[in-house]
Amino acid sequence: MTSTVAPETTGMRLRLNGVRISYGDRTVVDGLELDVSPGEILVLVGKSGCGKSTLLRALAGLRTPQAGSVLADGATVTGPSADRALVFQDDALLPWRTVRQNIELPLRLRGLPRGERKRRAEHWVGEIGLAGYADFLPRDLSGGMRQRVQLARSLAGAPRAVLMDEPFGALDTQTRATMQRLLIDAWRAHPTTIVFVTHDLDEALLLGDRVAVLAGGALRAVVDVPSPRQDVDRRAVRAEILEKL
Repeated sequence: MTSTVAPETTGMRLRLNGVRISYGDRTVVDGLELDVSPGEILVLVGKSGCGKSTLLRALAGLRTPQAGSVLADGATVTGPSADRALVFQDDALLPWRTVRQNIELPLRLRGLPRGERKRRAEHWVGEIGLAGYADFLPRDLSGGMRQRVQLARSLAGAPRAVLMDEPFGALDTQTRATMQRLLIDAWRAHPTTIVFVTHDLDEALLLGDRVAVLAGGALRAVVDVPSPRQDVDRRAVRAEILEKL
């Protein structure tokens, strides 16, 4: 897979404007303001229950805030869209579809002809390093391989934003590192905006251009990551994030 950055981004600008989200009497997020720049990787970190996944679902159009607004390129988000793909920790593949057929799904929803769907799916099978596995069912793949298929399925439809909810959290250390590199390569080759939720600060500092720290239903800080995705010392940034947490 090439790692050349495309000259222009196709990423989407996302905005949370005074958002409040509650479950019953419990307010999870209150008055939250956050901008996500087109083409960046923004990582959300925070303790369990702080609202990270809730915000991701609001950006995806799966959760309507009680107050405030969620905007995608300036337009109010009122529901899911093919331009905003959501990736879960559970691979969520359709078990009766092969690798190729799972990757073809967003292309089918976009109305592409069958031949073009197959061609693009085969291309993605190669990009994620699963050549020879196109006709395998999910049950015949390892956890890491299934997550590769989910990543390919998410990107195949050319979304302008990809929302990722701890997608590598259940993987072993080696497979997780492989998936992190694969995500970075895919993002460089196919620019898009990524909002990535994780509990792992090392993962956040590796992947993110910026790290947004959530606590107590509020945004505590947004920290710029120096030289993201390069081998540099980030101990000062890590200490700053830990202090905000």
